Amino acid sequence: MGLVPMTDSMRSCIPLLNVVKDSKQLFFRSQVPIFNIEPSSCGSSQTEDDWTQPAAAVESSSMPESVLASSSGKAAASAASAIQFLSLCQRLKTTKRTGWVNHGVKESESIADHMYRMAVMAIIATDIPGINRDRCVKMAVVHDIAEAIVGDITPSDGVSKEEKNRRESAAMDEMCQLLGGGIQAEEMKELWMEYENNSSAEAKLVKDFDKVEMILQALEYETEQGKNLEDFFNSTKGKFQTNLGKAWAAEITGRRKQRLEEPLE
Repeated sequence: MGLVPMTDSMRSCIPLLNVVKDSKQLFFRSQVPIFNIEPSSCGSSQTEDDWTQPAAAVESSSMPESVLASSSGKAAASAASAIQFLSLCQRLKTTKRTGWVNHGVKESESIADHMYRMAVMAIIATDIPGINRDRCVKMAVVHDIAEAIVGDITPSDGVSKEEKNRRESAAMDEMCQLLGGGIQAEEMKELWMEYENNSSAEAKLVKDFDKVEMILQALEYETEQGKNLEDFFNSTKGKFQTNLGKAWAAEITGRRKQRLEEPLE
């Protein structure tokens, strides 16, 4: 059987198409003139411009103005809450840790300095079965965040443990409210409570990081400023809960012992 010759009308209904790829989507462009065809004959009223118009533009143009305005308003409110919250957190960068101030340490670290190195500890720690490393990093960053409002309360301040917890819990509620609630605020409060209650393997490890970071900083201040910060080392004895915490603390105290035994020049 011979091939049936293609007529002009057949050619007009079967344009040669190639796929043109832009940065976001694929669309078709005809290589031959597009003939005017009534929508009813092809089952669609779309024009060539419709095919080549970016999807986001089509969606945006068909979206009611009230929806767009509402979405824009929510984004602005969310941005305002985030910046307000972050501005409050700035206090963590400028508030010195009380223990060092009380011991006359010059240019002592801030609360944020302390939390930062704890987060680094969580990142570099060897893998421990059953421990969620990412959760430890988050917990390290959050565990003292309430101090942006209440300050760094220490045992020497004469505040009971119960009262300290009450103040910090109220501060956490205030900060979560400032953030506008939602999943992020709930996670932050959950991480803080988990740490305070020492209620998970991650909390136990991060509490060890808290003590390890403190005695490492104490050793550094002793070395740099000739201070005797024995109180900080004594306050952590027998309180480490994990093998990793015990190992790191032993390394620090071993270095301190070696330094103290070195003959004075």
